[in-house]
Amino acid sequence: MQEHQISPKITKIQKNNTKNLYIESYGCQMNFSDSEIVTSILKDEGFEITTKMEKADLVLINTCSIRDKAEQTVRKRLMKFNAVKYDNNPKMKVGVLGCMAERLKEKFLEEEKIVDLVVGPDAYKDLPNLLKEVEDGNDAMNVLLSKEETYGDISPVRMQSNGVSAFVSITRGCDNMCTFCVVPFTRGRERSRDPQSILEEIQDLSDKNFKEIILLGQNVDSYLWYGGGLKKDFERASEIQKATATNFAELLDKIATAFPKLRVRFMTSNPQDMTLEVIKVMAKHRNVCKYIHLPIQSGSDRILKAMNRLHTRQEYLDLVKNIREMIPECTISQDMIIGFPTETEEDHKDTLSLIKEVNYSHGFMYSYSERPGTLAARKFKDDITPEIKKRRLQEVIDVQRAVGKKIHESFIGKTLEVLIEKTSKRSEQDWSGKSSQNIVVIFPKEHYQVGDFVNVKIESITSATLLGKAVEYSENN
Repeated sequence: MQEHQISPKITKIQKNNTKNLYIESYGCQMNFSDSEIVTSILKDEGFEITTKMEKADLVLINTCSIRDKAEQTVRKRLMKFNAVKYDNNPKMKVGVLGCMAERLKEKFLEEEKIVDLVVGPDAYKDLPNLLKEVEDGNDAMNVLLSKEETYGDISPVRMQSNGVSAFVSITRGCDNMCTFCVVPFTRGRERSRDPQSILEEIQDLSDKNFKEIILLGQNVDSYLWYGGGLKKDFERASEIQKATATNFAELLDKIATAFPKLRVRFMTSNPQDMTLEVIKVMAKHRNVCKYIHLPIQSGSDRILKAMNRLHTRQEYLDLVKNIREMIPECTISQDMIIGFPTETEEDHKDTLSLIKEVNYSHGFMYSYSERPGTLAARKFKDDITPEIKKRRLQEVIDVQRAVGKKIHESFIGKTLEVLIEKTSKRSEQDWSGKSSQNIVVIFPKEHYQVGDFVNVKIESITSATLLGKAVEYSENN
C-alpha cells in the first residue's frame, strides 16, 4: 500500500456536547480511513471533534511504524500533547492508535508513561470500554489482533471531506512477509470484507453525491471473500464457499458495473498478486481509473530475494508489459527502498535502469530504515552508510523526475477527463483536479464547480502538474 504522507489531518463536527476529541493521523491512507471509523465510534459516544487541541478532553494520534522518521514525528507530537496537558489542561487524556500502538504496546504506558490509552488497529470497537477504564483512573490498552474484524458494519465519518472523493476499506492485514516490513505484525493476517457491505457503503456515498471512491487495503489484489475468516484458511473452506467466493477482479467488476457514473480507484497492489483478470476489468470499464500503484522496492533480483518479495524483476516487467498492452493510457507509480542491507552499486544501477524501463509517472522513494522485530533487522546488518544512502537516493529521485517529466510531456495536446476537487493553490482563478491517470490538472475555473467531470485539453506542464483549458463537460456529469 502507498504509505508515505506525513502530515496531520484533523476535522470538526458540529454537535452540542461538552466532550471534545482531537485526532491527528499519519502514514498510509488506511490510517486516515481508520480515523474515520474511530470518529464514527466516538461520535456515538457523545464526542465533538475539535480542531483546537488545547481544548480537547481526549487527544488521539493515529500512528505509522513503516519508517523510523514517521515514529520520531509521532513522538514529537506526543511531547507537545503532554506539554499542553501538564501546563494547561490536566484533565486531558492522550491516546495512541494504529501501528505504533501495536508495535510498542506497554512501552508507552508503563515505561515511558506518556499516554493514557493504547489501541491497536483491530480494537477500535473497544474504545468505549477503554475510555471508561481511563475515566476510572486506570491505564487502558487493547492491541489484540483479530481474525475477523473488518469494521464493515461501521459507517465512517468522512473527515475533512470535500464531498468528492472517499476511502472505502475492503481488506485488512497482510500475509506477505517482506523482510523490511512491520505491517504483518502490526495489522495481522489478511481478511476481507463482505462485498455486500462494501456495495452498501458505496451506495451511501453515491446517494450523498460523492464522485469518486478509493478502495483500500494493504494489498487489495489479495481480496477474497468466502464467507469470512482469514485468507490463509481458504483452502479449508467448503466446496460451496469456494464456488461462491469473490476475488478482487470480481469485486471491482461489480462495483464498476453497479456505479457507472462513479470513478473508482484502488491501492495498493502487490505485483505477485495482481492478476490479468484485474487488468481486464480495468480495461473494460471506463470509470475504473487507469492508474496502478505497483511497488517493487528494488530493481535488483538479489535484493528482491533478500526482501522476500515473491517475484523477480522479469516477472514484474512481464506484468507491466501486460498492463501497457491492455491499457495503453495507464500510468504506473512505484515505491523504492534505497540502501537495503548489502545493496551494491550494481544493485543500485539495476534500480535506476528499472525506473527508466518501466517509465513510472511518479514514485515514493526512501532510504532503508531498520524496523525492530522484522526479519531484516534480525538477519541483516544495516551496512550501507548514511552518506551512500543519501547519494543513491538522490540519484533515484533525479532519474524518476526525468522519467516523470517525459510522461507528463506525453499528455500535451491530449484531452483528459478531470474530476474537480478544489481551488488550485497556485491561483484562486483556477481549479485543481485529477485525471484518471492520477495526475493533478490545473485549469481556469470559468463556470465549472467542485465535483464536475470536465474534459481538459493539456497545453503545458510543471514539475508535478498538467496545465490546460476546459473544452466541455464530460459525459459522466
